[in-house]
Amino acid sequence: MTWRLLSSISLILIISSSIFTSEIYKFQSTTANSRLAYNITLNQDSQNISGFDAKIAPPTNGIYHAAYPDFDGSEDEVTAERIVDYEELTGKKIAWAYFSNNWIDSIEFPEESVRIIDSLDIVPFIRMMPRTTFDQGQTDPVYTLQGIIDGDFDKSLIEWAQDAKNTNIPLMVEFGTEVNGDWFPWSGLFNGGGETEEYGDTNNADGPERFRDAYRHIIDLFRSEGVNNITWVFHVVPSDEVGDEIPRNVPWNKIENYYPGDDYIDWIGTSVYGSIEPGNEWRTFTDIMNSAYKELESISTTKPFAILEFGIIEDPEMGNKSEWLGDTLQLIENESYPRIKAISYWNEKWNDDDDTLIDLTINSSSETTEIYKELISSPFFISAVQ
Repeated sequence: MTWRLLSSISLILIISSSIFTSEIYKFQSTTANSRLAYNITLNQDSQNISGFDAKIAPPTNGIYHAAYPDFDGSEDEVTAERIVDYEELTGKKIAWAYFSNNWIDSIEFPEESVRIIDSLDIVPFIRMMPRTTFDQGQTDPVYTLQGIIDGDFDKSLIEWAQDAKNTNIPLMVEFGTEVNGDWFPWSGLFNGGGETEEYGDTNNADGPERFRDAYRHIIDLFRSEGVNNITWVFHVVPSDEVGDEIPRNVPWNKIENYYPGDDYIDWIGTSVYGSIEPGNEWRTFTDIMNSAYKELESISTTKPFAILEFGIIEDPEMGNKSEWLGDTLQLIENESYPRIKAISYWNEKWNDDDDTLIDLTINSSSETTEIYKELISSPFFISAVQ
């Protein structure tokens, strides 16, 4: 999520660790069993020194149904109960569960969260969030893109890679969520912006070029460790949704300038939110997605697309939430955007800094729940990855 001020975070232990014993995970203790559980594909990849690459492939027909099922304000308090509650709410299993890996105190692989999600036969989708604070709108004092490029964090990243590999669990991972926006510390804006003289090729803007090279550096490290169970994702926002500090459609901030390239990335994703503050302009899904889809097409002709985050609030004076969600799901099912192969709803509510309730949840009203549940029940929306 991009717009809220995170409240103080308390650790809530809903399910005791005794529930998740090693016995639960036995069936996925080997690479072969994990491949069987998820029906993933094996692709030969000369850049992967292990000899094969286990990737989450897009479905041949339909699209994956996934979610961020609300893992608290820090987005990392993963519990089985929250996942099961969301699936019961929507009446359908999710293909992946989306959560944050915050580097607040250190860079550590979130093994406990991964194993909880995996125990439910769901793919863990990890957002690498290089930040020491939840403050937004500024460069992080520790985890700069230049520091990643220079290898300052290689030791910790290699340990992360080894821990991920040792799970033998298929993972989806993205680094630098919504990098072209003006909020997160890894934003191109805070790492050189449109300047061209301080880093790399003087024909390219420093901010996007640093991000591209930092992401490539991480993937290269993982490849050098023989990590073959990660599907890498590139996540941006539409160019007309980048915030107030970056001029709309400014050339240096084009998403193509950030893209690590098809040799590095497996999926390309975007966030598509309707209104998230009462009284804001009520934009339809097509208003946002038509231009966003063209942007995604401009950077790759082959990679599958995902709507990695979407949602909208209840605001009856401006529009109807259930109609917005209904129209969105119908457009997707009608394959109006045929390269979209996954959707992931952001199911969360919180109080903004002025105590205004921001409620994106599926159960914000009975009408919204009924519409979402009815439409997502279509077999077009798939619960098991391929």
